[in-house]
Amino acid sequence: MKIRWLGHSCFLIETENMKILTDPYNSSTGYKASFPEVDLVLVSHEHGDHNTVKNVKAFKKVLKEGTEEFDGVKITAIPYFHDNAQGAKRGKISLFRIEAEDMVVAFLSDLGTLLTEKELEALGQPNVIFLPVGGFFTIGPDEAWKVINQLKPNIAIPMHYKTKYASFFLKIVLRNLDAFVKDHTYEQLDLLEVTAQTLPEPTKLVALNFNPMV
Repeated sequence: MKIRWLGHSCFLIETENMKILTDPYNSSTGYKASFPEVDLVLVSHEHGDHNTVKNVKAFKKVLKEGTEEFDGVKITAIPYFHDNAQGAKRGKISLFRIEAEDMVVAFLSDLGTLLTEKELEALGQPNVIFLPVGGFFTIGPDEAWKVINQLKPNIAIPMHYKTKYASFFLKIVLRNLDAFVKDHTYEQLDLLEVTAQTLPEPTKLVALNFNPMV
């Protein structure tokens, strides 16, 4: 499995048989990327910085809810909340559980609060997680570590935080990577390649560099 970060909450996940894109964004994020042709687009919720499917070059299907299987890849959307008020502030989101190549990947979208037993059971034991760490719209750095401790993945990949590529507004409201990492060690990569046989233990933190795919 190969994983690239296209900015904000957008990742390109490549398995042997499929290319999956998560949460394509609009220009409000400040990021400028070319979204490649993929098999499947995952949209976690209907905010413009997460659902701009029209910017994807080409795709076969969009998944927002339910469970689907494609070429040996099973994806389950798990409904949850964008805030800590059961959706009253920012609505609902879908968390995605992706089963592929003998691994489980969890995309935690704009997670707004800690996971309950129901969501933990639905997500199972993910090997790789993508989780927001920037706060304001989502959980912040401290809560993100609590979620990591809840799920205990092999690899944790932060997203939705302030970078030099982000818009002026996002630079104001979001925390940066350092606020999340603190004194923890992490690996910074352009591309993450992982198999079921190479999963690290204990949890490894991987920060991916922005890849505009142009």
